[in-house]
Amino acid sequence: MQTEEIVNGLKQLGFNSGWVVNGNEITLWENESPQPTMQEISAASKLWEENQIKAKKAAEAKLEALGLTVEDLRILGLG
Repeated sequence: MQTEEIVNGLKQLGFNSGWVVNGNEITLWENESPQPTMQEISAASKLWEENQIKAKKAAEAKLEALGLTVEDLRILGLG
């Protein structure tokens, strides 16, 4: 598992701070809750990715309903 996958998994599990990831391992854990297993983190990372895709599609649909595109937001300095 790569750094980004571990970070995303930890975020999905609700751990936004109190840890350091270096390479493919957690090198520092300062949370009161026990450190999740790599299997739990991997499953959460996949869910994080799915949620990001759903959120992106929902945002694009809202833009489309307004007659806008992502490029329109970039031009306006909002994206």
